[in-house]
Amino acid sequence: MIVSTKNLKLIFTFFTAALLFTQVLSGQQKFVFEKPAMGSPFTISIFANDSTKAAEIATSAFHCADSLNAIFSDYIDSSELNRLNATSGQNRYVPVSEALFTILKYSLEAARLSGGSYDISMGPVVKLWRKARKEKVLPNKDSLKNALSKIGYQFIHLNEVQKSVWLEKKGMLLDLGGLGKGYVAQAALNIIQSGGFESAMVNAGGKIAIGEAPPGREGWRIGITVPEEKEELMPHLLLLKNTSVATSGDIYQHLDVNGKRYSHIIDPKTGLGITRQRNVTVIAKDATISDWLATACSILSEKKSFQLIKKFPGAALLISEMKDDELIQKRSSNFKDYLEN
Repeated sequence: MIVSTKNLKLIFTFFTAALLFTQVLSGQQKFVFEKPAMGSPFTISIFANDSTKAAEIATSAFHCADSLNAIFSDYIDSSELNRLNATSGQNRYVPVSEALFTILKYSLEAARLSGGSYDISMGPVVKLWRKARKEKVLPNKDSLKNALSKIGYQFIHLNEVQKSVWLEKKGMLLDLGGLGKGYVAQAALNIIQSGGFESAMVNAGGKIAIGEAPPGREGWRIGITVPEEKEELMPHLLLLKNTSVATSGDIYQHLDVNGKRYSHIIDPKTGLGITRQRNVTVIAKDATISDWLATACSILSEKKSFQLIKKFPGAALLISEMKDDELIQKRSSNFKDYLEN
């Protein structure tokens, strides 16, 4: 049914979010709220007894997402991340907020564990590819070579005591894509659960943080899209609780040139968008982790991807691709444990 009480309308006037629907289950209702955030739909699902309280906690979670986006976004000129980027090559540490310092720590750990397959310093290269997709031409080779000379996570230095950052190379641009949405989704879920709503789920553009199972159920039912398809789902659904899931693929962002498709996911070693048309789905305890693992495993070989997943207890990996109209899947041995029977 549609909920349209005056209280809910007042709560969401500022945020332009919509309460989409409710579902009665075991004495509780499922409330779903959605608003645009970080360039994607941002959806919050909460099981609760009180619609007003559910709306209030969802509003707090949306506010958290907006606040973090204002810090992390490289699309917002005034963001703290862009202000930090402007100090690159100045041979000095710059104090940053606790939120930015924390996500940079996550990012550097991700870079080290993945051998640089996930690299937050890829900003100069990412910028070239955004322009290339807009203009529908490959980046100029000289421009790409110049951009690659400005990257390298090894040249990002953190001072833990003073919570400050030194970007050693001039022209460095940090880009939190491939990790930022997962981090924000997890932060939003944490706020919802700290407010007493344990059964909740936050979907930040496909990066999903999942709390306790809905009342009377074993978990949240999550679908995985077939590679190269926007709507078609794989036959088996995931059944998840107290975990997260992220899928990376190129169906929404890519560049087609001379019969070859280049993904928005860029290999830091070559500076080129990857050309393997495959979906990578990762389940991990935290949405920040599943987000960057899905990116890294899109770039790494299958062998190295499965080796990387083993470093995270309970994490699972599914690699799916279409070959000659046939769906080929490879998955970690524990992935089946997360599938609905």
